[in-house]
Amino acid sequence: MEVDCIPFKETGYFSKIICDYLDQKKELKPFYGRFPGVENFKEQIAEKEANFPEAHRPILSNAITWQYNGFDVSESTAKNISLLNNRKTFTVVTGHQLNLFTGPLYFLYKIVSTINLTKQLKESYPKYDFVPVYWMATEDHDFDEINFFNFRGKKVQWNKKASGAVGKLSTDGLDAVLNMFSSEMGNSEKANQLKGLFEKAYLQYNNLTDATRFLTNELFSEHGLVIIDGDDTDLKKLLIPYAKKDIFEHIPFQKVSTTIESLKEVSNDYPIQVNPREINYFYLSDNVRERIIEVDGNYHVNNTEIHFSEIELKEELQNHPERFSPNVIARPLYQEVILPNLCYIGGGGELAYWLELKSYFETMEIPFPVLLLRNSALILTEKQALKVEKLDLKVSDLFLKQNSFINKKIREISNVDIDFSPQKRLLEEQFQSMYQLAEETDKTFLGAVKAQEVKQKKGLDALEKRLLKAQKRKLKDHVIRMTDIQNELFPNKSLQERQLNFSELFLEYGDDLIQMLLDQLNPLSGSFTILKIT
Repeated sequence: MEVDCIPFKETGYFSKIICDYLDQKKELKPFYGRFPGVENFKEQIAEKEANFPEAHRPILSNAITWQYNGFDVSESTAKNISLLNNRKTFTVVTGHQLNLFTGPLYFLYKIVSTINLTKQLKESYPKYDFVPVYWMATEDHDFDEINFFNFRGKKVQWNKKASGAVGKLSTDGLDAVLNMFSSEMGNSEKANQLKGLFEKAYLQYNNLTDATRFLTNELFSEHGLVIIDGDDTDLKKLLIPYAKKDIFEHIPFQKVSTTIESLKEVSNDYPIQVNPREINYFYLSDNVRERIIEVDGNYHVNNTEIHFSEIELKEELQNHPERFSPNVIARPLYQEVILPNLCYIGGGGELAYWLELKSYFETMEIPFPVLLLRNSALILTEKQALKVEKLDLKVSDLFLKQNSFINKKIREISNVDIDFSPQKRLLEEQFQSMYQLAEETDKTFLGAVKAQEVKQKKGLDALEKRLLKAQKRKLKDHVIRMTDIQNELFPNKSLQERQLNFSELFLEYGDDLIQMLLDQLNPLSGSFTILKIT
């Protein structure tokens, strides 16, 4: 296997705010705590150890143990759950939606990054233990975002009417999805493994939460991964005082709104990922997850007949905390309240909204975690790597927009020099003497000289484009092969990891796939990884 890396910002697929964060731009420093380097975790450990309540540990461990009831628990996962009772144990967390059959490939990269970071931390800080945690987003209600995955260019979709939290959804109807998926895969040994995995997850478990837990546990349990569901009464009891400050005092709305304005002052090119609401909680019940809205001192559950006075809502929160579901602003705080966590690992969009939250955390007196961009990778099979080699392509060039990619390569392989830069420089030198002559004789002539220079440069540009177009026609076969391999590696002109499902690579590598990723992906590399299987 050949492993290569390129800087994230050179891929063209990461936002300015994330590239600036990776470059540790000084203007962004107020919006995060410690930058992700092994040496910075020493202070992070000390801060979390001093501020995480010991009383939370048995509640956490018992809740997770209860959540695993009825599931096979590996020795390493059971050990990690037990270790959470120890004040010298800390977590590294990633989170993800309950995408059907894991959804896009980067689901694996998130968890691999999390597991590998805990290993690196254990090597650097042997006195402590570190537990990798996957937080299931069971309370999300965006069914259309999770009800499909892509396989060989086709959308494998679960068609179902859905409302409320997706974790509670019945798995009825997924037998039809399995039939469709099976017909596309064939009957190889690895295909039958995948069919069995899908069947055990989605046809033997009654809801999406349990199905996702089983599937993720099957893939990663031997590596000690601990899976947590935040939709838990005992865990949400720990959230009550913070939920009160949100619902009745609007603290996160005030703090995050101010931070957003500060981010805009740093750069207009930083898109605001999420905006806070005055109340950042949903009301959660069967088939309902709707926003809580305050109107004239009374509280209404949007799109329902449910309403409360302030006193009634406080009683409801105290007696039934499981009915209160944090939104994208409040959920990160919930995570850090209940977990002895050091680091959150997420994608670019996730880190962008975490950068809005630091002052909110400070006000709530909760330590802000280290933010780490998850591993990203481009995987080339042996066949694909051979195609790239035969075409004499640089893998880094494949990240270019297709037109730029083609133009760059045609210029390289053409037997005609299509670059008119020397002619343009010569033209500029000739016009310099014209400008000097105009300065010495008639300055009003300067405009005419400039116009003529622009006209002639445009003429050279037009000739260059025409010649390039002609060479593209002449080298048509080469262009087709180039675009074919780029489209194969960047489906829908997007990163492979955002389009492919892990099943396509599993059919190639089987059970070795995850171990291969664990062996090759370094969460602290700070670069985009390219894996060529040879």
